[in-house]
Amino acid sequence: MVTITFEANKNRSIALDEATEIGECTFQSTDDLWTINHTFVDEAYQGQGIARQLVEKIADEARKAGVRLAANCPYAVRLFEQTHDFDDLLAK
Repeated sequence: MVTITFEANKNRSIALDEATEIGECTFQSTDDLWTINHTFVDEAYQGQGIARQLVEKIADEARKAGVRLAANCPYAVRLFEQTHDFDDLLAK
């Protein structure tokens, strides 16, 4: 079973299959903006929606922290363009 965890001290969310790290989404942080800069999922786990869950975990934590989101990671940029689920967080 895959679990998604947020690691604030490492500026990332991670996907774990039991104790094995199978994916991550990282971001750079300033006072009021988190910029997603990398998303990775192990090839064996791709196509299961894990990358989206990793971005969603960061978005959930950004909402709690009251910060905005931006992205220069190609996956996150495309996700932000294709859905309105994150519009409330996106830096203008």
